[in-house]
Amino acid sequence: MKRAFLIHGWDGSPDRNWFPWLKKELEAQGFAVVAPQLPDPLTPKIETWVPFLANLVGEVDGETFFVGHSMGCQLILRFLQTLVPDQIAGGVILVAGFTGKLNGLIKEEKPVARPWEETPLDFGKIKGQSKHFAAVFSDNDPWVPLEPNRKTFSENLGAEIVVERARGHFNADDGVTQLPVVLSFLKKWS
Repeated sequence: MKRAFLIHGWDGSPDRNWFPWLKKELEAQGFAVVAPQLPDPLTPKIETWVPFLANLVGEVDGETFFVGHSMGCQLILRFLQTLVPDQIAGGVILVAGFTGKLNGLIKEEKPVARPWEETPLDFGKIKGQSKHFAAVFSDNDPWVPLEPNRKTFSENLGAEIVVERARGHFNADDGVTQLPVVLSFLKKWS
């Protein structure tokens, strides 16, 4: 059975933004959808989030798909690099995903973000753990720098890149409660 894991970001929730809409749409397409509330979303830690996702997902195969938002993208990539070579996902969509430094963080946020910004990702390993990658960016995201991240995901993962106009950080506060581009990738890949 096709499974889709919808992974929120820092200070996120599966009940906000475009996740409820996407969950409903995917279920109508026959996906089993898991949209977990990650532990301690205000203070996300790699060493907590990666094992949490690993326990939730179990075995990965070509009918396993991941959609991440913001720091949830990092979580998915860090999870993928822990898999054995024959566990290959059907596809990964990174919405407002990042590597390296974020923009606009206040002083109190920097210690939370630092491990995610500075702990290297093994793109050579990650690339082999999914059949497809796509990355969706906004041209006015206040936190995620467009050009370095577009380049990183395109060159290192072979990701299809989509840049949407004036969508901010893809939050409901930015008016984003549906994200059809994500649904279209999942339909195409499954």
